[in-house]
Amino acid sequence: MSALSFLVLLVAGIGWGYLKLTGSIDTFSADGISGDRPPGSSGGQNVLVIGSDTRSGKNKGLGGATGEVGRSDTVLLLHVYADRQHAVAVSVPRDAMVDIPACRKPDGSWTAPRRHSQFNGAFSVGETVEGNPACTQNTVEQLTGLRVDHTVVIDFAGFSALTSAVGGVPVCLPNDIYQRDLNPKRTTRGTLVFEKGPQKVSGQRALDYVRLRHGIGDGSDIGRIKRQQAFIASLVKKVKSRGMNPTTLLPLADAATDAMTVDPGLGSADKLLSFALSMKNIDLHNTKFVTVPWRYEGERVAVVEPDADALWAALKADRPLDAKASSTASPKASPPVSGKGIQVAVYNGTTVPGLAAKAAGLLRAHDFTVTSTATAQDQTRTATVVAYGPGLRDEARRTAGLFPGARVTESTDAGSGIQVTVGRDYADNPSAAPDGASATPEVPAAIADEARSADDDLCENLSYG
Repeated sequence: MSALSFLVLLVAGIGWGYLKLTGSIDTFSADGISGDRPPGSSGGQNVLVIGSDTRSGKNKGLGGATGEVGRSDTVLLLHVYADRQHAVAVSVPRDAMVDIPACRKPDGSWTAPRRHSQFNGAFSVGETVEGNPACTQNTVEQLTGLRVDHTVVIDFAGFSALTSAVGGVPVCLPNDIYQRDLNPKRTTRGTLVFEKGPQKVSGQRALDYVRLRHGIGDGSDIGRIKRQQAFIASLVKKVKSRGMNPTTLLPLADAATDAMTVDPGLGSADKLLSFALSMKNIDLHNTKFVTVPWRYEGERVAVVEPDADALWAALKADRPLDAKASSTASPKASPPVSGKGIQVAVYNGTTVPGLAAKAAGLLRAHDFTVTSTATAQDQTRTATVVAYGPGLRDEARRTAGLFPGARVTESTDAGSGIQVTVGRDYADNPSAAPDGASATPEVPAAIADEARSADDDLCENLSYG
């Protein structure tokens, strides 16, 4: 639930926890990590933080439900800037509809890519107790175009033990919470669980607080994400307030490592401590929390483009979210979109005549080779989609640069190249991205405004209840 807090513990406990960490670190296999990955960065690094809600082992009874299949309850992508003093944690809603690439199952076979699937389904591929961190990592890399340098998973038991080891975490609630708010299937309100106002929670009560959705706010997972972000910040502040000494840090390190799983790159005490050293100067005030741009799509959540792409581009460029793209700290603008050497087939996914030919003309004007134009079988497309075959991810993203808001997805046809299926969005706004638009786009003001510091007051106006 709060693996990000574990990362902070490593930073705080360098040296003190070395002996406790040795031999108690579980890793997941790298065999399931995709061979078609975004390039690495010489600047910042990206850490995928997964909270698992498996009910197996010590977790049984903590989650308030049955079943032992590992599922992802909370996911954060933590970008640590190259200066190693600033960081941004981006929450991805578990109900977000995304494309899940091919994933390796426990028996060694690989699934077919899944389009427009619920994000937390990636972690459940294979239906194992341990979950599938590699599949979630592959999905995040495809969604963001960012290479994930490390992945950390922590479960209910680890979260519960961590909050108890720190002596409880200060939180706030805007109103009283009753048993039915935790379990909506109850026929009666039940007894009081949380009183309105500031209080301290640990163990099971801390888990109930961060998982609470009903009877508070708008009852959505998005509201819960903001509360979890605030809770993480409060936990980190509590850890740092206890001081950096063996008496306080060893129990915390022990609690964190007993219930976590990491990628092979962090699978030893030496590797973990080296990783911690790289983040030791990050200050709470310089750690920001945001949620990937989203909108409701029925009962699920859609990722909003091009806002999300602007967010990923800023992180890829190692640029602060509140900085303008033209600032002196930003990288030089990229040249106009060039399609030299890229072959594309174009399909009209609407009933608007001539749309495929218009898109083909746009592509040719940017030196793409258009192999064919045709009418798609499905002519009810609302959004433009750029599908790509094996090894063509980067070329597909370059192609999508000419179609603002286009969704980039891996094709289920192993022999396919790049296919552009234009939708109603292109019919309504067929203008191409202007020359130079492939430069790092400016992060929308709404994202910059949302970013809150980990050092903000959790109880201010009870806004994170």
